[in-house]
Amino acid sequence: QVQLVESGGGLVQAGGSLRLSCAASGTIFSINVMGWYRQAPGKQRELVATITRGASTNYADSVKGRFTISRDNAKNTVYLQMNSLKPEDTAVYYCKADLRTTRWEGYNDYWGQGTQVTVSS
Repeated sequence: QVQLVESGGGLVQAGGSLRLSCAASGTIFSINVMGWYRQAPGKQRELVATITRGASTNYADSVKGRFTISRDNAKNTVYLQMNSLKPEDTAVYYCKADLRTTRWEGYNDYWGQGTQVTVSS
């Protein structure tokens, strides 16, 4: 069993900051890419940022320069520091981990349950 548990969401005023965390636990052999996605009401889920085990990062254009993704491989945890938040950043934020549970299996995607981020104007 693998669990991804997000934390750190909440309500913040425009221009404020939040830091999201996502910890993966359970039977984990290795984790490749970890990432954050978000889904606003009535919209499709979209990529926010990803980070490889070697710390290579990728960001959506809409968050470049404002959000920073990082990870602690020893803790199987990924973080998202969000600064200069805008009302359009309001969404449920989900973390995803591309991982394998044993050395004999391939990598599969696992998702967290999501955490709400609301930015008021």
